Amino acid sequence: MLDELLGRASLKQRIDELEAETERLRKRYEAEAERRADAATARQEVEERNNRLEDHIAQLEGELERVDDGEPGLDARRCEQLRGARLEEVLDRLGSVRTGPEGALTVSVDDEVPDAVRDDLEPVLGERLALVADAAPCLCCVDDAGLLAVTLEPPIVPDVDTAWSDRFELEREWFLPTGRHAVALVRTDLFACGVYDGDERIDYRGFESDVKGSHSKGGFSQARFERLRDGQIDDHLERCREALSAYEAGGDRAETPLVLVGQRGIVDALVDESRLEPTATAAVDATGDPKPALADAVRSFWTTDIRVL
Repeated sequence: MLDELLGRASLKQRIDELEAETERLRKRYEAEAERRADAATARQEVEERNNRLEDHIAQLEGELERVDDGEPGLDARRCEQLRGARLEEVLDRLGSVRTGPEGALTVSVDDEVPDAVRDDLEPVLGERLALVADAAPCLCCVDDAGLLAVTLEPPIVPDVDTAWSDRFELEREWFLPTGRHAVALVRTDLFACGVYDGDERIDYRGFESDVKGSHSKGGFSQARFERLRDGQIDDHLERCREALSAYEAGGDRAETPLVLVGQRGIVDALVDESRLEPTATAAVDATGDPKPALADAVRSFWTTDIRVL
């Protein structure tokens, strides 16, 4: 009451209002300053990315000029398909390499080389970085002195973070059949599934379905034929799903990773229309009866392409 009598109550209220307004303006200023800092950082990142892209464009234009002038383009020094004992030997050699604490880089590359990976690889590889993009998806192993630079396209390309170490980080299960696993081959008219311990098959199931082949007649006859064939393929895929469901229901799924290979469209349809979660899928060209076709598919799948850059 004394404040009211002396006229201080209104002054205190005004002070509170001004302090609240000051706090609001302070927060607004801080938010604006932070926004400007973020904008400056983003602008800098865009400029750096633009510079890298311009350098890459210049590099590609230089390669194009060399091609137009008849000069040989960039090629890997050596390309080879590896499997079995030969693959194990090469992996042992790569695994035996030792460098300083951060002298060896192992990184996975998807469809294109990310900027962070490019920053690590370009100082070592220079224009040969384009060969890494050509091989993607792949693993790339380089040392900081540029003495060793290879890309590997294993059956199972892992997601390896970019990290320098004193050795190359390569796991055998990415390249070779290890432990218990299953490989299923699916074509429009064939199914074959083998359970393996390492490279030894310990279980097998396979069958063929009666699916009509190509048809050359046109008109209504052609349409009827296509409907009949599509129905037969659907029935075959249902048999494949039942076979794989029995495999999963048997309790093998948790202990036995599944690899699904065959005709790309058929494999994709089988995965999309079921609850399958294969460890890997691949398109392979495996013809013939179920058992020999499965053997060809397994051999094709467990093959690694290596390029020496």
